[in-house]
Amino acid sequence: MTSFKKSFVKPFARPSELYTVEDSYWKKLTSPVLVKEFGPIDYVNFSRRAPYHFAISCSARVQVYNPVTKVVTKNLNKFKEAAYGATFRADGHLLCAGGEESVVRLFEVNTKSMLRQFRGHKAAVHRTFFTRDGHHIASFSDDKTVSLWDISSQQISGHYEGYHNDYIRAGCVSPVSENIVVSGGYDKQINMFDSRTKSVTMSVDHESPVESLIFLPSGSLLISAGGTEVRIWDVLAGKLLAKLTQNHKTVTALCLAKQGTAIVTASLDKHVKIYNVSTFQLSHDITYPSAVLSIDISRDDKTIVAGTVDGIVNITKRDTSVKHNNENKKRQARAAAIVQSDGIDMTVPIMQPDQMSKFDSALRKFNYSQALDLVLVHAVAFKKPHITVYVFDELCRRNGLVQAISGRNSKQLAFLLNFIVRYIGVRKLSKTLTHVASTVIDCYWDSFDTCTLEVRALLTKLHTVVENEILLTKRLLTIDGLVKMLLISSEVLPDATQTEKIDNKNVVKT
Repeated sequence: MTSFKKSFVKPFARPSELYTVEDSYWKKLTSPVLVKEFGPIDYVNFSRRAPYHFAISCSARVQVYNPVTKVVTKNLNKFKEAAYGATFRADGHLLCAGGEESVVRLFEVNTKSMLRQFRGHKAAVHRTFFTRDGHHIASFSDDKTVSLWDISSQQISGHYEGYHNDYIRAGCVSPVSENIVVSGGYDKQINMFDSRTKSVTMSVDHESPVESLIFLPSGSLLISAGGTEVRIWDVLAGKLLAKLTQNHKTVTALCLAKQGTAIVTASLDKHVKIYNVSTFQLSHDITYPSAVLSIDISRDDKTIVAGTVDGIVNITKRDTSVKHNNENKKRQARAAAIVQSDGIDMTVPIMQPDQMSKFDSALRKFNYSQALDLVLVHAVAFKKPHITVYVFDELCRRNGLVQAISGRNSKQLAFLLNFIVRYIGVRKLSKTLTHVASTVIDCYWDSFDTCTLEVRALLTKLHTVVENEILLTKRLLTIDGLVKMLLISSEVLPDATQTEKIDNKNVVKT
């Protein structure tokens, strides 16, 4: 004779910290390779073409590293003073850099030859970027001016002066238009310039000295870093969308990851934080041994390079290999599962009857009303609600829910309704309790007029709770639609396919 199968009540544990997909993605980082340089790491920039070499601006030189071997492949040392803000062009063949000498230099990466020198600034140039078409270079200087340089003619094609009252240490160019340039200064102002109109098209106040700027791939959202805040701006409306305030010290650098769906910030508080673009919520945090001045991530997200204030270049790889179980371990596990017998005869142990809970005993005897009474007590219903809900599920499975609920007096019915009102909004319990609430209404529909005032009040409260849940669901669906629209608008745009061959005299389009 088989024994009665006891109930297995799944514990209703408190929600713990979720291990999200983002955690799984970023926790595959390996131990960093540390490279010591001669001064603070001013800027890090990855080439957008495989194998994704990266340039380090430090001291009086720019060094290009191989991300696989972690060694210097090119050393650009045409600087007499500090070099700043070296960045690659989209095709990876050219590199521009500013410096303390107020000169913007253009290099060919493969030959290490300096192709151009753009002179016109009167103070140090801290940031330089190629425009989207690759024909111009935007430079941002401590002389409070922004300049656009034509590479082929080596002349200024745009110059913006008088819009900042302090050093310009941050800038970026639009990923969708070669005419849009944005500058950020220590005067807390962010200005957007359009080379077609030769004027400012947007000006906003960051309320702290601006350290870094970057566009999202769609070009419709601008991210600024300054002080302890990172702000997201709607470029079309010129309005602030969100603030990221998780840092305790100045945020020094910004970059994008995961094809533009993640915002990465570096700070003097030794933390690199990664935010989800769709929610602007913190998804991961990386701690470094010293204050971080610069950071960038390769296009394939396999290499993270951070430069610190003490001159250390931290090169971290993300392990994407799939680990397979060792076949020997599988054999050992199978061998351990084999039961070895000491003798010829096997002794069958006498089964001892297991101790059964009271509601299991009632269910075994098909006494459904008693089983429900045993779990509708304060010690169980309001301290271990998962047990009560399990009994409801078991009664539904046995088609005994109507039998268990029917025939209850006003006090018992009030207790049942109070339990439903309290827990119907809990996600793990709502499906079962919604069905129970419908069954209660069906069973007592004809006798509601004779119910006590307490039962009527609980029914009214249940109606209010259900209406609030429906309203909340509608609002969440609306938010879900808005988030999907933002995600669609922030899709990554393809790179410019037009490349250039540049020599010392002119530019030939191909």
